[in-house]
Amino acid sequence: MVAQDRPRTRFRSEVTAFLGWLGNYGHLPYEKQQEMLWELGQIEIGMGTIVATNQRVETAINPSVEQLSKWVKVEQPPIHVDETPWPVKGVKEWLWVFTNQLFCLFRAADTRGRKELEDQLGHEYGGVLSSDDLGVYNGYTVVAQQKCLAHLRRHFQRLIKTPGQYNKTIGQTFLKLIDEAFRHYRIWQNDKNRHGYQVWARQFKDKIKIATEEWKPKAGYEAGKLLRNLRQKAEQWWYFLEHPEIPPDNNLAERSLRLAITKRKVSGGSRSMERFKQTANLLTVIQTCRRQERSVIDFFEKSLIAKVGHPNCLFPSLIPNF
Repeated sequence: MVAQDRPRTRFRSEVTAFLGWLGNYGHLPYEKQQEMLWELGQIEIGMGTIVATNQRVETAINPSVEQLSKWVKVEQPPIHVDETPWPVKGVKEWLWVFTNQLFCLFRAADTRGRKELEDQLGHEYGGVLSSDDLGVYNGYTVVAQQKCLAHLRRHFQRLIKTPGQYNKTIGQTFLKLIDEAFRHYRIWQNDKNRHGYQVWARQFKDKIKIATEEWKPKAGYEAGKLLRNLRQKAEQWWYFLEHPEIPPDNNLAERSLRLAITKRKVSGGSRSMERFKQTANLLTVIQTCRRQERSVIDFFEKSLIAKVGHPNCLFPSLIPNF
């Protein structure tokens, strides 16, 4: 590349990166991107060109996303996992998210099944997995698991409204216990008093055990299922009591999906699985850069420049520095 071409290349990369940001983080439809370019500088640009521009951005960031995906499988850090539907030409596909405080990896998938989990994380996972109570996570081999206590709370809220002699009382009893758990976890987050937290946690475990044994003989079908779930998966529901560095809910994954859900509402989904995968990769960069307090546009621009083979310009990395 001759020297005089480099400023022009950088300018094109800046504009392309900005359009990538507008479409995938700013959620500006292609038609409005056309209008914006005309309003700013009377720049006429075809719809096909804007679509191709978005694809160029995705192609440029793809090596960084692949690197992050492999790193997660190898390093196996603590992660939160969730999934949401995504229409592709009217067919329900699934967008998965694998995230913690320092990165956010999206994956376009055909199903909500165990295969997708294993394709990303392997047949077993050597870290701590936080998730909801979806059956796909049950029985998956992990070092440890924390199921979302907020989902358990919703189960007991529904139990209160379910006909049955003791359902309301059982539901209220366990709602109070779950609320106590959230309250003391927030206290620990604020003061980091591990000794005080451990003292409370031991007493809390006893409360759960006593309440479960007390209501087990009186529980009907629905309440019985919940109480059996609590007993059989106790180490998954209450992992945070021994390890408060792991939160008791899956809110991080749910919050991570909000950007994707907004994108889905604006775009109406994807026109092909290839486009869906491109969207997942672009969302990965956006959310990971936000986690790491980095500029999304700058990441896009550096990726584009590296893609065209600019001397001394490497693809930027999404791998967090722990």
